[in-house]
Amino acid sequence: MTPTRLTRFRHDGFTFDVSDSGPLDGPVIVLLHGFPGSRRTWDAVTPLLEAGGGRVVAYDQRGYSAGARPRHRSSYRAADITGDALALIDDLGTDRVHVVGHDWGGFVAWRLAAVAPHRLTGVTILSTPHPRALARSLLSSAQLARSLYMGAFQLPVLPEALLRPRLARLLVAMGLPDGIAREYQRFLSSPGALRGALNWYRGMMLPDRRSGRTSQRRATADVTYVWGNRDPALGRRAAELTRRHARGDYRFVELDEGHWLPELAAEVVAREVLSRFEGGSGNSGSSPHDV
Repeated sequence: MTPTRLTRFRHDGFTFDVSDSGPLDGPVIVLLHGFPGSRRTWDAVTPLLEAGGGRVVAYDQRGYSAGARPRHRSSYRAADITGDALALIDDLGTDRVHVVGHDWGGFVAWRLAAVAPHRLTGVTILSTPHPRALARSLLSSAQLARSLYMGAFQLPVLPEALLRPRLARLLVAMGLPDGIAREYQRFLSSPGALRGALNWYRGMMLPDRRSGRTSQRRATADVTYVWGNRDPALGRRAAELTRRHARGDYRFVELDEGHWLPELAAEVVAREVLSRFEGGSGNSGSSPHDV
């Protein structure tokens, strides 16, 4: 099949907005954003991946795409959201892709590495530890305190009301540049977007027979895990425990950065992704200031 550009794809009755750039015959790299971003999360990374020969595909995930904002949290369970990513891979018409995920996008990447390794050349996961490592760290570190906000997000309506006028200021306080923070707040001010973004936290807590013990499986695809040691939300203990849950080739890269690795460490992120195609070892432990 001759590859063609995608601007959208459909799954589960929803329509998702897509950015697709770089050489059509290059290795396909799928980028998955987290909260509270969008496909614009990858603006600094994309041209670097294109320059390295990659076909780069990013989409606004469920809750973020204007045509994919279901109201109820039951539509945001892990199997649904992973299914969206697999539907995109199907539409791309390629057997295997490299997935890069940040924040909740990293969670999706971990699931894909466990349940669909045959569709992947590998994954690069930014910030997000393996789900089992995160769960275990709650009992043995300060991670529980770092994660209390996730419990607060379970409340209906109130989190939206509190975040809507304050989101940009909170993101700046967490180290995100003001211009990017304002863009994310603007994007999530469109109808249903903020509710959809918060429904990830609500839906992931629901039981789902389709998932079984999937979240507890080890990743069998090759994994590069990049973590910032100044991340206020995701601490060291979970990052260090993550190695136990990867069965393929595993690389751990620690950066002197916070949470916003796609926006603030784009050169390191791109280098680590491209090294997977080049067969190199990346530059583990480097700082973006060394690039």
